[in-house]
Amino acid sequence: MKRLLVPVLALAVLTQACGSVGGKTATISIKGRPLEVELARTKRQRARGLMNRAALDRDRGMLFMFREEEHLSFWMKDTSIPLTIAFLDSEGVVVDIYDMEPYDLEPVRSSRKCRYAIEVNRGFFQKAGLSEGDSIDLSVVAKR
Repeated sequence: MKRLLVPVLALAVLTQACGSVGGKTATISIKGRPLEVELARTKRQRARGLMNRAALDRDRGMLFMFREEEHLSFWMKDTSIPLTIAFLDSEGVVVDIYDMEPYDLEPVRSSRKCRYAIEVNRGFFQKAGLSEGDSIDLSVVAKR
C-alpha cells in the first residue's frame, strides 16, 4: 500500500503545482496567438481558480464562464502567480484588462456586466496586442 501511496501523492503535488487539475481545456486564439485555457464553469471551479499553484505554464490560462452577464469581481487570495485578467461581455468583447498582484485581497471588478473572464500570466495579453474593445472568439468553448 505504501508503494502506491507515494507515487500517487507525488503526482497530485506535481499536477497541482504545474498546471491543470484535471478540468476540461480548450484552445482559443488571442489576436492569432494560441492560448490553452482551463474551463471554469461551475461555482466551485470558479471559486478555486488558479489558487495554490506554484506556476502557470506559458501560453496557458483559465477561462471563467458564467451563465449570464453580471458585474464580475476577482481577487488573488492564495494565488502566488502575477496575473492579468480580461473581462469580456457575452459577445467576447474585451471590457477591461487589469494586472493583478500575488496574494492581493483587494477585488478587481469589471466596469460593466460581463459573462467571461480570462486569467493569464502577466504580460501575455500585452505581447499578443490585446486591448479593451478587441474581440475574442469563444465559439469553441460555448459548445462545451
